[in-house]
Amino acid sequence: MTVKINIDRHLCKSCGICVDLCPTSVFIFDESQMYPVPENIEKCIKCMFCELRCPDFAVEVITEGSDESEIDTGE
Repeated sequence: MTVKINIDRHLCKSCGICVDLCPTSVFIFDESQMYPVPENIEKCIKCMFCELRCPDFAVEVITEGSDESEIDTGE
């Protein structure tokens, strides 16, 4: 299963929370563009901390090849 991380630059306010919270250092903060960049995507463990803690809802983690029926909703 592969993962893709999208950063919506229209919503992102460059706070760096995603960079700081990522336990595997997937993100770097690009000083020239002033946005986080998912540079080390192969290190992503799909913990979703970046998406869940982004105050601006600018981060989206997409796990390709997953089936929505496999998601545990706790029901």
